[in-house]
Amino acid sequence: MTRSLKAAGYLFATVLVAAALAAATSARARTHAQLLTHGVVHQLRIYEIFDHNKQAFHDRFRDHAMRIMARYDFPIVATWESRHDDRTEFVYLLEWPDKETMQRQWAKFMADKEWSDIKKATARQYGDLVGGIQDRTLLLTDYSPHKELLIPQ
Repeated sequence: MTRSLKAAGYLFATVLVAAALAAATSARARTHAQLLTHGVVHQLRIYEIFDHNKQAFHDRFRDHAMRIMARYDFPIVATWESRHDDRTEFVYLLEWPDKETMQRQWAKFMADKEWSDIKKATARQYGDLVGGIQDRTLLLTDYSPHKELLIPQ
């Protein structure tokens, strides 16, 4: 192989490596931008629950809602009970791969006949188990120390 062919080969290899590094850097930047706009979405749900029948609420959520939500791949990260402004609240956090999946799976869950029947039956037996509902969609900041809690990137 002549010197000029070797030099051309090295030059070509160098250009390929540079292009690969540029593509990887661009992909990381694109992934971060997608994360902020189309990536992992956390959903915070806060339900006002009533002290006189909160055990019935917890039983229904634990034994029925979570089971039916699992059918629709609801990614529940954690659940809590809190007190705020003299109200008892049930709080839970979900982690979705994207906003579209969140909306699609909620529509399926809300249309589930078994869930609808359970809500009617528990309302007849215990009265209203839930007062107000707050629903917050949380989008990660670019400086968040954790980009996901459950869903691997």
